[in-house]
Parts: sequence; C-alpha cells; structure tokens
Amino acid sequence: MRAEPSILHLDLDAFFASVEQRDKPSLRGKPVIVGGTGGRGVVAAASYEARAFGVHSAMPTAQARRLCPNAAFLRGRFAAYSQTSKVVMDVLREFTPVVEPLSLDEAYLDLTAGDFASLDSQSVNEIGAELKEQVRRATGGLRASVGAGTSKLIAKIASDLDKPDGLVVVAPGMEQELLRPMPVSVIPGIGPATTQRLRQVGVQTVGDAERLDESELIQLLGQSHGAGLFQVVRAQDDRPVIAVREAKSISVEDTYETDHTDPAILGSLLDRQARQVAQRLSNAHLSGRTISLKVRLHDFSTLTRSNTIPAPTDDPAVLSKVTRQLLSDIDTSGGVRLLGLGVSSLTDWVQEALFQDPVDDDSLPDAATVPAVRASRAWAPGMDVEHAVHGRGWVWGSGHSIVTVRFETASTGPGPIRSFVVSDADLHPVTLDQTSPDPEDLAAGPPSGS
Repeated sequence: MRAEPSILHLDLDAFFASVEQRDKPSLRGKPVIVGGTGGRGVVAAASYEARAFGVHSAMPTAQARRLCPNAAFLRGRFAAYSQTSKVVMDVLREFTPVVEPLSLDEAYLDLTAGDFASLDSQSVNEIGAELKEQVRRATGGLRASVGAGTSKLIAKIASDLDKPDGLVVVAPGMEQELLRPMPVSVIPGIGPATTQRLRQVGVQTVGDAERLDESELIQLLGQSHGAGLFQVVRAQDDRPVIAVREAKSISVEDTYETDHTDPAILGSLLDRQARQVAQRLSNAHLSGRTISLKVRLHDFSTLTRSNTIPAPTDDPAVLSKVTRQLLSDIDTSGGVRLLGLGVSSLTDWVQEALFQDPVDDDSLPDAATVPAVRASRAWAPGMDVEHAVHGRGWVWGSGHSIVTVRFETASTGPGPIRSFVVSDADLHPVTLDQTSPDPEDLAAGPPSGS
C-alpha cells in the first residue's frame, strides 16, 4: 500500500447535462434531463436542478416528466460530450502522464508519475484544487469532484463524498475509519443481490463485513468474490493506475490470393471485417464516427473512401452497411486484391440506447407517411442548427411539421426563440467542428448548479 494519497479520481459532475447547460445559456441554473425523449425513453443524465425533483439516471423518461414537467428534455449530443472529454483528459495528462480513463467523464491519475515536490495530504489537496480549476477553465466552466487516497478504492469513494464540485483527500492511515460506517454497497462490485445476501447475515456496513473472517465471506459469496471483499473492507487495494494511450483508429485488412469480382463475396468479406472491428472496439470500450474503406485493385492501385456518421458506433451492422455503400461507388469489375475496414474519430463507448427511443416494428409508419415522419424526427430536441438569417442555435422542439429553435450559443447569452416549417431551406443541422466552443469565448461564469 502507498504511504501517500497519490492516486486521484476525477468525476465530472452531471457531465452530459452540464455540457448542455454550458452550450445553452438559457438552461443554466434550470433542470435539464438528457436521454431518450419519447414515452419509452430512459434518462441518461440529469442536472442537479432536476435531481432535486427526484430525477436520476436510468429512470424512465415518462416518470421524469411527471416528477419534473418543466425540465428541458434533450436527446443528447455524442460529439459534444466526446470532444469535451478529450479536453479534460488532455488537462489531466498535463499533471501526470499516467491517466486511466474509465469513461467520458471520469478517470484515475497517478501523481507519483508527475513532477511534484511533495505528495503529502496538504500538497495533494492543493494539486486537486488546481486540477479542478484547470478543468473548469479548459471546458468553459464545467465542475468536477476529486477524491484522493492511497488506492483506487479510496480515491473513488472520496470523489463521491462531497458532490458536486467536491475535493476530498483521505490521509494515509484513515482509510478504515472512513470506510467502516459506510453501507457495504459503497464497495465497487457489491450490487443489490450481494447486498441482500450480506444483510441476511447481519452485515449492513463495511465495519460489519470487516468482522467476518475470510472463510465466512468465501462460504457466503464464493472464492473470488469473498476473498476480494475480505481485502477491500480492510482498505487493501494495490491495483495500479494504468496509463491508456489514445487510440487513433481501429482497423483490419486482408490480402487475397485470388482477386475477387463477385459483389456478393466482397460484401461477405466486408461483413466479416465489420464483425472483427466491432469486436475490437467493444473490447477497448470505444466507438467511432468515421468509417473508412481501403481497396487495392487488380492493377495494385489503392483507393480509400470514408464516411463520417452523426453518432459514434461499434455496431457491426452499421460498419458493414457504410462500407458496402462506399464499395458500391468503386469499379471492382477487374478484381479486388485487398480490402480494409477501419474506424477513427474514436471516443469512449457511450450507451447509445439511453439517448434513443425504442420503436416497435409494428408501430412503424407505412411507406406513404415515411417522408413526413422522417422530416419531423430529424430535428431532435437539443441538436445544434444554423439558420442562414438568424445564425446558430439549437432545437427547442418539433412537431406538426414545425421546428422551434432557440438562437444562442455558449458564448452569447440567452437568445430568442423562432419557429420554422421543417422543410425550411435556410435551416440545417451543423457538425461538431462547426459548433465546437472555444473556451476563451465561453461565458466567464460556470453553468449554475453544475
């Protein structure tokens, strides 16, 4: 075990909702709920203003609407969250090269790899405060909670103790005193089923579990889980922080002994590569937006094509569909010697289902109504748009062939609301690169309540 509190855990507070509040000035200090916006959707994130009404992640959107009907319900913007996360991770790597991202909004840091004169509790507290301030400046006002301790376990638990915008450093030797009164469910990996099993033998707190010997825990929970819990409740956790290098792309390519000309065979080969790349993405907890195809023809000429899709994916069906479309624009009649499929513009994996609304197959519209339905669904609440006359804004809502837009950006201030027909040629969605805020241009104050 370490002798100093040199492991930090940083957790961005209400991350998705805070990014929305940052980029939409009219929502600062107000309840914001991000996720599926339909009746069968699920909440992915809620601002602290919405949490005050009892809204929390994984709650059905319909229930959230009943609890907090005046909240802004937004579909979510993968690109904005991914880019902001990259900014944060870059800040963390300025403090130490050993950064282990866990998701878009949290990471561990090992301060012993940084250039610090001292890592006692006071020094680490100062480092944590500076880290939080640098993150706030770099992201245009987002707040983070930081925990520090002698292990990953303690740092993670500490970062949850004073949310939002908290900073807790657990001094060496105080770990068990911190843990003992806490509910045993605070231990990572102790879910509802294990909590209930422990409760049946009188274990409510970490201190209760500490009084059981190892054989009792193994008998109750099994060899691996029981032995692990025996160590953890005694604050014994020697897991290292593992630096994760940012992957630029994930790809596969194959060279064939025989040139292929049959479109069906080429399609099947792409399907197989799509499955391989999707598995690698899944294993790395990554998804990507730019899908690329590499083709070497019979005469050894090499062509590349790519397509950037709106949201990141690790779905093999999507990878296959896009690359098949790219291949269809290439003359392969002379034969193909090599095929390659790659994905770039990578981001930490995001559970896309939380931002979408399930649709039953038997509820889909018939062919005659598809164009109108697609037109109305294209304008998801929260998405970034631009109007040729009124400038940048975001979709407030849509329906009945009308889309309503609030014209404001992170660097303006609350703006006016105007409505248009969905087919208005002057209104169109804008891409991440067009909407990326420059921190120096953002409003000076942080999003209220973030």
